[in-house]
Amino acid sequence: MTTTIIAGVICLILGALAGLLYGKSTVNAKANSILADAQKNADILLEKSNIQAEATRKEKHIQAKEKFLELKSQHDSNIQSREKKMQDSENRVKDKEQKLNDELSKAGKLEKDLDRQISDYSKKTEVIERKQQDLDKVISQKVEMLEKVSNFSAEEAKNELVEAMKAEAKSKAAAHVQNIMAEAQLNAKTEAKKIVIQTIQRIGTEQAIENSVSVFNIESDEVKGRIIGREGRNIRALEAATGVEIIVDDTPEAILLSCFDPVRREIARLSLHRLVTDGRIHPARIEEVVEKTQKMIEEEIIEVGKRTVIDLGIHGLHPELVKVVGRMKFRSSYGQNLLQHSREVANIAATMAAELGLNVKLAKRAGLLHDIGKVPEQESELPHALLGMQWAERLGETAEVVNAIGAHHDEIEMTSLLSPIIQVADAISGARPGARRQVLESYIQRLKDLEASALSFEGVSSAYAIQAGRELRVMVESGRVSDDVAAQLSYDISEKIQNEMTYPGQVKITVIRETRAVNIAR
Repeated sequence: MTTTIIAGVICLILGALAGLLYGKSTVNAKANSILADAQKNADILLEKSNIQAEATRKEKHIQAKEKFLELKSQHDSNIQSREKKMQDSENRVKDKEQKLNDELSKAGKLEKDLDRQISDYSKKTEVIERKQQDLDKVISQKVEMLEKVSNFSAEEAKNELVEAMKAEAKSKAAAHVQNIMAEAQLNAKTEAKKIVIQTIQRIGTEQAIENSVSVFNIESDEVKGRIIGREGRNIRALEAATGVEIIVDDTPEAILLSCFDPVRREIARLSLHRLVTDGRIHPARIEEVVEKTQKMIEEEIIEVGKRTVIDLGIHGLHPELVKVVGRMKFRSSYGQNLLQHSREVANIAATMAAELGLNVKLAKRAGLLHDIGKVPEQESELPHALLGMQWAERLGETAEVVNAIGAHHDEIEMTSLLSPIIQVADAISGARPGARRQVLESYIQRLKDLEASALSFEGVSSAYAIQAGRELRVMVESGRVSDDVAAQLSYDISEKIQNEMTYPGQVKITVIRETRAVNIAR
């Protein structure tokens, strides 16, 4: 700042001198005046500069002092923090040292206790050894006394005692075996019935009822004339190609397909459907469609056989037998679908074999194949059991499976435990309520009788036979029947059913009493 002021003064002086040189002769007085003013201004500026410089110096001095105090405060704070950390570390070290001293003290006490226990154990061991020696001496003396009294040595007495115990054990074992045999004979029939009942209860499958006639529905009766054709040539060609009798009568919007062979009926039905949908119905087209449908049905038969074998977990079945299994889908026996029946027999036989500890897979295999003689491609005079046995033997099935197939209707003698299982499973599947047409009505009537028996008691509001007649659920009015009466009612209903009705297995009676409190908020 001072340098600037001095520079300004010098400039003024130089200006004055310059003015003096230019107007020396005329403005001497004026130049002197200007020079004096410049001198005064320079002195004033110099004084102001000195005052401002002094103020700046004092301000910087104060700032430096404040910075010094701030740094000193930070330094003191850091020193205090370090001292505190050092004090904390020292305290932790003292705590650990104290804990270590305590642990060492405990270890010393434990070591003293251990030494004392070892000493006590040694003393006790010595006492026991002395007592054992005394006991051995006493036993030896007693044995010598017994030998003198009985005139037997210790070894001879031992052998004599063993022989006596053997004889007694044999006697008791023989008596026990006789008791077990007698009890087994008494319980054998009961246990066999239990196995059969459990098998029936564990196997529940749907049944399919078929007949010898299929109905083909049409949109209008105008289609009948196109199916018959000119002078009946279309219907004759269709009957010749499929082997199915086609009945076109006054039945509205329906054509009947009659044939004992369900495969042929299905081929005829599908062929008719294709022909009617396509609209082109003439003998050449009929033969073409029937041929394609036959191939499609053959492929479906193989696919059904494969799927059935996979579902049942049967491996290594000959392709011809797989095809025969597939053909069962289109066969029926006493109104019961043959494939469904065979699957059911396989599952029942597997369950019974598992209960009896026999080969489950073999039982399932024999159950599936037991009726393959019912689906021959050509008519045979042999019974279906013997025909199926010949097929199975020719196609590499085991002797047990072959015998089970041939003996399930007692055409040949049974040679394995698998054969009676297949026979029983076949009978169970055929006689199962609702399985075959001739017992369906009696099965439905039995369910109605069960419900009627429960409804005959006072206080019963409704009754429902469920689980194929194995359970009867009875609803009672809570206002008229108490909990105690409900328990007695369940017993009374079971007694009435047991005394008045005939049924397979057992019937579970469940009495349900429900109390409801209903109010309406308005």
